[in-house]
Amino acid sequence: MLRIDAHQHFWKFDPVRDSWITDEMSIIKKDFLPKDLQALLLQNRFNGSVVVQSDQSEKENEFQLINAGKNDFIKGVVGWVDLQLYNIDERLSFYSAFRKMKGFRHVLQAEADRAMMLEPDFMKGISQLEKYGFTYDILVHDDQLKYIPEFVDAFPNQKFVVDHIAKPQIKKGEISNWKKEIKKVAACENVFCKISGMVTEADWKHWKREDLTPYIDVVVEAFGTKRIMYGSDWPVCLVAGSYENVLEVVQDYFTSFSKREQDLFFGGNAIRFYNL
Repeated sequence: MLRIDAHQHFWKFDPVRDSWITDEMSIIKKDFLPKDLQALLLQNRFNGSVVVQSDQSEKENEFQLINAGKNDFIKGVVGWVDLQLYNIDERLSFYSAFRKMKGFRHVLQAEADRAMMLEPDFMKGISQLEKYGFTYDILVHDDQLKYIPEFVDAFPNQKFVVDHIAKPQIKKGEISNWKKEIKKVAACENVFCKISGMVTEADWKHWKREDLTPYIDVVVEAFGTKRIMYGSDWPVCLVAGSYENVLEVVQDYFTSFSKREQDLFFGGNAIRFYNL
């Protein structure tokens, strides 16, 4: 089965547009392009990846679709579209012509309105995705998890995936409230979860594998082995380590699982979810 890194990014660094990259993240204040990732994927036996938007513009879609068109290892693109547009159906119809455009994401974690996903216009946009077979990546912080069951239950046939295990406060060791809320989300069977982005929620300089394990335990128990997928979150992960550091944590964790379960986590579930 193909091995897929289900969550990574490319950008040509722009200090204004990419202002979310702070000075303490200076290691990623530069361009990250397909040629930079391809070698890492090969070294770590990955056959391909899914590139996820990092800028909220349709120019971003154009950039990533060009990258995907030139590089066979990019198996899918998760783009951005304004889901609250009056003509959202028209935009989705346009993107449905691109074979590698698999779904969309909005940076909900940055919204002042923590329950923005429940806004009628936003939900109206989400309601159009299923018609075109598009997926939706849920990017939220742990304080927004409480809104997700109501959100996803409104669209029982829509495929959703929670990015970065919903960003629990690993650095502070806070787990109980996040655990309670993520289990409610996992009870919704149309929702998957990416085991990704954990090191950037931990202490960047001093995290240890043992800091992450309790959170992985919760996700695996809640979602089961058929609704979880691996994502490196490269190059963002570089602020807290290397591509290999991130991969080793989960590879070691899943060594006690069956070959079939490992294949699903490292590719099979992403292939099924994103229709790669």
